[in-house]
Amino acid sequence: MSGSNFSSPARGAARGEGATVAWTNPCSLTPALPQGGREQTLARLGLWLRRQRGLVLGLQWAVVLFYAVVVAVPAFLPLPGEADHILDNLTRFAQFLFWGLWWPFVIVSVMTLGRTWCGLFCPEGALSEFAARWSLNRHIPAWLKWAGWPFVAFVLTTVFGQMTSVYEYPKPALLILGGSTVAAVVVGLLYGRNKRVWCRYLCPVTGVFGLLAKLAPVHFAVDRVAWDGPHMKSQPVNCAPLVDIRRMQSASNCHMCGRCAGQRGAVALAWRSPEKEILSLYPLSAGPSPAVGGGEQEVWSARLLVFGMLGVALGAFQWSASPWFVAAKQRAAEWLIEREIWWPLDAAGHWWLFTDYPELNDAFTWLDGGMLLAYIGATTLVSGGWIWLCLRAAAALSGTHWTRLAMALIPFAGASVFVGLSLLTTGQLFSEGIVLAWAHPVRLALLGLAAFWTVTLAWRLARWPAGAGVGLAAALPLLAWQQQFYLW
Repeated sequence: MSGSNFSSPARGAARGEGATVAWTNPCSLTPALPQGGREQTLARLGLWLRRQRGLVLGLQWAVVLFYAVVVAVPAFLPLPGEADHILDNLTRFAQFLFWGLWWPFVIVSVMTLGRTWCGLFCPEGALSEFAARWSLNRHIPAWLKWAGWPFVAFVLTTVFGQMTSVYEYPKPALLILGGSTVAAVVVGLLYGRNKRVWCRYLCPVTGVFGLLAKLAPVHFAVDRVAWDGPHMKSQPVNCAPLVDIRRMQSASNCHMCGRCAGQRGAVALAWRSPEKEILSLYPLSAGPSPAVGGGEQEVWSARLLVFGMLGVALGAFQWSASPWFVAAKQRAAEWLIEREIWWPLDAAGHWWLFTDYPELNDAFTWLDGGMLLAYIGATTLVSGGWIWLCLRAAAALSGTHWTRLAMALIPFAGASVFVGLSLLTTGQLFSEGIVLAWAHPVRLALLGLAAFWTVTLAWRLARWPAGAGVGLAAALPLLAWQQQFYLW
């Protein structure tokens, strides 16, 4: 066998490969002329990433330094006052870079370039892998591999961030992000030599990134036939996020670092349809047949999508603007006062538990904290519960497992998270006197287009029952966003 099926468009399409890239031979890292110029350029970019490992490491350490400055330094500076602005105050400048620009466009990057952020830029991943050079190399325990950790970590960090006002104050940012980084380093020192065990199983955003990466129009395609064919001995690839490259079909766990590009003449950076992975029946884990769905990994991914990204995150983005939250808190306060129960009206007094900055007239009482938790919990139950019921009804009518239908919601969930984070951007600009009157119409249009895409994906998965069910599922969070933009 002198080549791989990347050289045959028909064979590649038959197995669902994303691009048709020809290789000179199975053990070569130099591609022959592919079927098109774009494919050739992309395949060469993947090989370039593999050859430029030193440059990638240098970039990662530069991001680590930048991360340390924008996260750690502001925590030791005086809090900015009303007269301080983005361009003349380091704390405000760091907040705008990190929350206003960095995170919203990390979400966009994952949806368009896969987990390139994780493989080339993420400081936690880089530090965890660096620490793993001296790992004790202990066996990764079964409890650490539990598929529910990404869901639990996402919910806990999101809720705790709201309790401490992580977007507004630098100390909570250092506590949450710095604590996560320390945990990543500790896990690296304990398990998996030269691996990113933290990133694969415990990172608070690994589940979200894994879902959004399914939409990426670029990925590392693997030709299984070429991989298993005759080849010369080659240096094994250190896949830091613990991906079985030979069997890799999904982009969810791939960090797009390029270390496997050209391996055994079978791996190439390639184009694919953004819908391909959602419409394909790729198993996410061992379990029931992929045509049926319902494996443990898939169930927890669906829960993260439905109750996390479209439940917890929605409540976290909306509670501070909600008149319902204010009204409920006032009624609760009146009830307490009538019964002379005073302690819930006292400030907690701990910035690491609840927001506590009395010098800025911003301090949460125990009542504030309790109502915040109740509001996010209620939003999660109402929004997530509605979506789950719609998916279960559609699944019953279509005969497709509800977790498979949930994957059609990924475009809408990604747009929802991006829109929520963009509120931080425009809010910070508003405090600088910059008003973007077009922002809300653009946001609503983006959500509407994402909802339409979601419905078309569901229809293609299981025709009208799925399309109708997923459309109804997306309607409630879409209505909630419209209410926030134009009624609140």
